[in-house]
Amino acid sequence: MTVVHSYRQPGTVLTDHRFSVPLDHAHPDGERIELYGREVVATGKDPETLPWLLYLEGGPGFGARRFVGRQAWLERALQDYRVLLLDQRGTGRSTPANRQTLPLRGTPAQQAAYLAHFRADSIVRDAEAIRPGLTGGAPWTVLGQSFGGFCTVRYLSSAPEGLTAALITGGLPTLTATADEVYRAAYPRMERKNLAHYARYPMDVERARRIAAHLAEQPAELPGGHVLTVEAFQSLGILLGGGDGSHQLHYLLEDAFVPAPGGPALSDAFLEGARALLSFAGHPLYALVHEAIYAQDPAAPTAWAADRVRAEHARFDARKALAGDEPLLFTGETIHPWHFTTDPALAPLRETADLLAARTGWQPLYDPERLAANEVPVAAAVYHDDMYVDVEDSLRTARAIRGLRTWVTDEFEHDGLRAGGPRVLDRLLALVRDEA
Repeated sequence: MTVVHSYRQPGTVLTDHRFSVPLDHAHPDGERIELYGREVVATGKDPETLPWLLYLEGGPGFGARRFVGRQAWLERALQDYRVLLLDQRGTGRSTPANRQTLPLRGTPAQQAAYLAHFRADSIVRDAEAIRPGLTGGAPWTVLGQSFGGFCTVRYLSSAPEGLTAALITGGLPTLTATADEVYRAAYPRMERKNLAHYARYPMDVERARRIAAHLAEQPAELPGGHVLTVEAFQSLGILLGGGDGSHQLHYLLEDAFVPAPGGPALSDAFLEGARALLSFAGHPLYALVHEAIYAQDPAAPTAWAADRVRAEHARFDARKALAGDEPLLFTGETIHPWHFTTDPALAPLRETADLLAARTGWQPLYDPERLAANEVPVAAAVYHDDMYVDVEDSLRTARAIRGLRTWVTDEFEHDGLRAGGPRVLDRLLALVRDEA
């Protein structure tokens, strides 16, 4: 462990840490990669007297959130904890994995083999490798948002001795379902979110159809090489899983067209807004390993599960919708082969993505027997109609983890930890402490 810098923001003292860990924990003497973590302590508190809280961000493929001062849930956490915001392997300031760095690994096959070490099992081994140097060997509390919750359930399965408590928000995974089963449950949820959006903003039915019809005739080429196709436009539905996402989508659609010499044209403002939302430049691992987080059958590849399952749901076929009078349905948290042709941040990695989709040998991530005997205090916020994580799967998993307490709420969407300020974390802490 190396302490790099300490500095201040309003109400906080921040310290940068760097750690060296094995790429493959099964071979600790082999290649090593670097992890970055940002320690946050409230101004005026003695960090040596505070227990640690490890934050695991959602994703996969996102670095830990960059807070300014005591934003969102951090306000509540800093009352009790010394917080480590960890950039999971391959993200943020940890050894990056993207179109610029992956060619250093060699061929697409070598790149895919490298990325096979970027799932929850490796992330938990990373956490356990760095914990003794930070805590002196003491266990810590883990807060996992979304995919960070998946990692937390893996932690409970493989190294519960490292935990004093586990807090999960929008991230109780299915313990056994295949990627195909995950997406078969996901498309009906996406459809419900679409219909709720159009009920709120009925004028968007025609707006979305008009934009899709325009793109069907002529996909838009964006600055930087991004291509906005009908399918890419539909993937803006990822917004619908956030608390204010429906409103954001509405405002984007209402400014789509401007008059131009050749007739109505998609506005620069709309195209730039769409590009910013759709680009994977800042989080390419999300696209590369997204389906692998559901792979647990050693004999079964994921084989572009979201794309195959989409074909079973005809209402998501934009061209069929445009040929009739059906509303255009947006998609959500799904990755497709065309992402690797329309996004310049992903295009050089298409063969690598195909190899990951064809890969077998994935190992189970969760241990139902160990979870059934769990002794770590666990609390989980389950969002009643979460678009990204199936609520029935979450509740089934909650029942499978001994002692886990749930807070099921429709007050928040998937981003409740961010949108709810200190309230969500405060509720979970009360549950694990038997104060609620």
